[in-house]
Amino acid sequence: MTPELVSEHGLSAEEYEQVLSILGREPSITELGIFSVMWSEHCSYKSSKVWLKTLPTTGPQVICGPGENAGIVDIGDGQCAIFKMESHNHPSFIEPYQGAATGVGGIMRDVFTMGARPVANLNALRFGAPDHPKTRHLVSGVVAGIGGYGNCVGVPTVGGEVNFDPGYNGNILVNAMCVGLADTDRIFYSAARGVGLPVVYVGSKTGRDGIHGATMASAEFDDDSDEKRPTVQVGDPFTEKLLIEACLELMARDIIIAIQDMGAAGLTSSSVEMADKGGVGFDLDLNKVPCREEGMSAYEMMLSESQERMLIVLKPGSEDKARAIFQKWELDFAVVGVTTDTGRLIVTHNGHIEADMPVKALADSAPEYKRPWTLPEPPAVILPRDVAAPDSLTGTLETLMGSPHLCSRRWVWEQYDHMVMGDTLRRPGGDAAVVRVHGTTKGLAATCDVTPRYCAADPVEGGRQAVAEAWRNLTATGADPLAITDCMNFGNPERPEIMGQFVGCIEGMREAAEALQFPVVSGNVSLYNETKGAAIPPTPAIGGVGLIPDIAHMADISLKIEGETLLLLGAERGHLGQSLYMDVILEKREGAPPPVDLAAERKTGDLVRELIRDGSVSAVHDVSDGGLLVAVSEMALAGGVGAAMGEYDGPQPVHAMAFGEDQGRYIVASSRSGEIIARAKASGIPVRIIGETGGDTISVPGEEPVPLEKLRSLHEGWLPHYMTSR
Repeated sequence: MTPELVSEHGLSAEEYEQVLSILGREPSITELGIFSVMWSEHCSYKSSKVWLKTLPTTGPQVICGPGENAGIVDIGDGQCAIFKMESHNHPSFIEPYQGAATGVGGIMRDVFTMGARPVANLNALRFGAPDHPKTRHLVSGVVAGIGGYGNCVGVPTVGGEVNFDPGYNGNILVNAMCVGLADTDRIFYSAARGVGLPVVYVGSKTGRDGIHGATMASAEFDDDSDEKRPTVQVGDPFTEKLLIEACLELMARDIIIAIQDMGAAGLTSSSVEMADKGGVGFDLDLNKVPCREEGMSAYEMMLSESQERMLIVLKPGSEDKARAIFQKWELDFAVVGVTTDTGRLIVTHNGHIEADMPVKALADSAPEYKRPWTLPEPPAVILPRDVAAPDSLTGTLETLMGSPHLCSRRWVWEQYDHMVMGDTLRRPGGDAAVVRVHGTTKGLAATCDVTPRYCAADPVEGGRQAVAEAWRNLTATGADPLAITDCMNFGNPERPEIMGQFVGCIEGMREAAEALQFPVVSGNVSLYNETKGAAIPPTPAIGGVGLIPDIAHMADISLKIEGETLLLLGAERGHLGQSLYMDVILEKREGAPPPVDLAAERKTGDLVRELIRDGSVSAVHDVSDGGLLVAVSEMALAGGVGAAMGEYDGPQPVHAMAFGEDQGRYIVASSRSGEIIARAKASGIPVRIIGETGGDTISVPGEEPVPLEKLRSLHEGWLPHYMTSR
């Protein structure tokens, strides 16, 4: 093997020396390809796993934490929720429609391979500046891809995020999340335990799409990135729907030993991971693999990332029963191998051994790096009085609500079918989506959250805030937060400052997850998100799932009743550092992000859930981007009922109170304000009356009221206008 060929496969000289030591000889080209994908950052987590191990992953609600296809939490009554989030960033930048579509397909397979029926999809999307020449094209393609795949499969897309920032000009982020439901006694895992068991390939045929996708996802972009289009997979949602139904039907029979979807690195990763977890070897005969293209080599078949494929290890003698199911659903079915006691992956093609490798070396002997990292001093706190005041609070509100940061995402989510399956209870646009646990009175709440500008300014505080914000959004619906999945999107980990961002965010996430008893049960790491040395902002996206015990007692953000009191729960400091007020109005990103008081967070959130469940409040919204006045306006627009803000006579400047982004706060609407104030004070939670509901305007003392219709036009107009203008 030449150094150039080794380098093209993403292996360093030192890593290749390790390969030679393991094999005791030069690898074949197929073996080199297998090492390349299994030791890639995307598959091995070689730069991140030392830090991922510090995250809390257990709790009384956790059935299965990280290490499987998805995480599993108990939701009572013999039922469980199975969920995960993953990235499809690099493919989506190169080919936005197929990149996003196959991201949705892949994350659903991670969930239904464990025995769950997918019931909700979410996504977290980040694009470059609106005026960047590629942004509009990328938004259009990604949104169409997500809608095209999810809608065809028939799983509702119920929530997520869409953000614009120049930091993503060279690398967009497409993070897909799926939540599924299963019975706790019908969970399926990927460990192929036992010798002499048939290894079965099901689903679509193998083609040349996606070859080296995992390796591409572990490299920076450069001027030749468009040439990587052949590494982007092509999806078929109709086949995915058939595959879901066939797999769930097979799972109803007692004949599966292990099952794994063919995701990144395709047949290679699925066979290696199944064999490794089961402590066995695999003998594969590639002449049995269904192919849709002529003359495919062993290298191509092992590394293809063609979509809608699964690998299953069956009980001996059950092949005919399984074959009948997949033939009924018009899917390919082939026995392609057998489990062995050798502990080796042996691949034959056309009568020749193309690979003979120790499974443990591919899975457990992948390099594990503790890369150098540096964490800069956090920026100084900017006092509210040192931030320039606007000429008008309502004028500032109009600017913020009509900005790319805060404008309505309706144009996006109306392209997604969010009502299919008939169990969606809270649609996109609120704090968290809610779907009914079918046939019950329980609800699952789900959300995706992170504030990258906070993470860039102070990774530890940003990591804390991302977890706390997800916890807060679930709480605002009345859900008990159960667990999180994460998608860690960062630049090149070989740069100490980037690795420091990762380490800092992990530390903040750990602190918050422990304090809020909100463990991490699954996730994904996406590194090398940079182009020509320019990295994305650190973006540790958090997907949260919570349980609403009785959907008769849940909340949303919409103001529904005139004459109710608006109360603010949580401490106010008027923190404007790293706020959208500074970013949009003053065109600055300065100062420390708002601190997160985790003890106060827990106390306030617990009270909010109590208020929801005893019927004390008619609307709830957490205060986040844009601050208090933005949050009230979002509540008013959601319900069509206006609000009049009261006088503020506290110590901070009024614009800091209006637009500060202090954490751990909720706005509630209620006709029982006296009782809520008493309960808050008894718990040591700051509370004050901020206004009253009613009318068709947003008013603040001393300024002309803003009609809701004007605010709605500004809020909902920016994105459709942007997407249709040229």
